[in-house]
Amino acid sequence: MKDVALAAGVSQPAVSYAYNKPSEISEAQREHILKTARKLGYPGPSVRGGSLRSGRVGAIGLMIMDELPYAFVDPSTTGLLRGIGEIGELANVALALFPLQKDLANHAAEPDIVSLAVRGFVDGLIVYSLPDDYPVIAMARKQNIPFVVVDAPIIEGVPFVGIDDFGSGITQMKHLLDLGHTKIGIIADRLRPDGSRGWVSPERFRQSTENVVRARLEGYLVAAQAAGLTFEDLVIVEAGGFDYASGYWAAEQILSCKGLSAVAATSDVMALSILKTAGEHGVIVPDQLSIIGFDDIPDAEGAGLTTIRQPLVEKGRHAARLLNELLSDGPSKKSAATRIILPTELVVRSTTKSRRRKRA
Repeated sequence: MKDVALAAGVSQPAVSYAYNKPSEISEAQREHILKTARKLGYPGPSVRGGSLRSGRVGAIGLMIMDELPYAFVDPSTTGLLRGIGEIGELANVALALFPLQKDLANHAAEPDIVSLAVRGFVDGLIVYSLPDDYPVIAMARKQNIPFVVVDAPIIEGVPFVGIDDFGSGITQMKHLLDLGHTKIGIIADRLRPDGSRGWVSPERFRQSTENVVRARLEGYLVAAQAAGLTFEDLVIVEAGGFDYASGYWAAEQILSCKGLSAVAATSDVMALSILKTAGEHGVIVPDQLSIIGFDDIPDAEGAGLTTIRQPLVEKGRHAARLLNELLSDGPSKKSAATRIILPTELVVRSTTKSRRRKRA
C-alpha cells in the first residue's frame, strides 16, 4: 500500500479508501489509484484483516472464465461444482464463484472482481480452465493464496487435475478416420477469449491460449496427419464460446461446406448443436453426417451421441481434496508436485457410422 501511495502521489489512507470507502475520495482519484495499483501488480489490501485469530475466512473460491449465468448451465462446470460439493471435509466451507468476462482480448482482468479473489476473500482457490498466462494467477501466487488448477493453465509446481486432452483428441479423430471418413469438419469452442469466431487458419491456431481446446485440436491434427491429411484438408470453425448459441452459429458454418461426411467437436455442447442443426437442415445423422463429441455430458446419452467420456464430477472431487490438503497442512513439496491425470474413454453410440460401402 505504501508503494502505491508513493507512486500515485497520495496518502496511504487514500489508497485504503479507494478499495474500502470509495465515497471518501473523488471518482477520478480512485481511478488514478486503482490504475497505479494495477501497474504495480498490487491487488489491494486483504479483506481478512488481522482481527481473525485463526487467519481463516472459511470460504474457497472457484474461478471460471465466463460470466456467472454460464456456471449454472454449462454441463462441465456444473459437474465440477457437484464434485466439489461432495467432499465432506468442505461441508462447512462456503464456496464463492468468481466469473470473469469472456471477451478479454489482452487478458485485461476485471480489477474489482479479481481483487476479491486475491485479497483474502477466500482461503484458497480452484482455478478452472483459464487461458495461458492469465494475470490473476500471478496475483494469487504473489499473495501466497493456495490454489489448485483444473484443466488449465498448466503451471510448474502447482497442483493440477485434468485429463490427457491431446491423447483423447487423437482417439476422437482416429474413430472417424477408422470409419473411412476423410472429409471432416471440426468445431472448436474457443481458441482465445477475444470475442473472435470463424474459420480457423494455421496462424489463429498458433495464437491459441485456451490449453484444453488447443490440445484436443493438436490431437486431431496428429491423427489426421498419420492418415495423410493436412491442416488444409480439414474444415475448422471456431465457435467463439462454449455455449449452445455459439455452437448453433458454428454448426451453420460447418453445414454450409459441401462434401463433409463427419464432424468432430471439442465438446458435447458443440456436438449436440451440430446434431440439432443438421436435423433442421434435413441432414440425416449418421447416414449423411457422422458426429462425435467430447465430455459425455448427461444429454449426450439421450441423443445417442458418440463421444469421449471424461470424469467431470471426479475432477471436482480431486481438486477439492487437493485444496483441502493445502489449507490443512500448508504448502509442501509433496502437495505442490501433485498432478492427477484422469482416464477418458471412447463411447460409441448412434451418431457415427462407417463411410465404407459393403461389398455385394
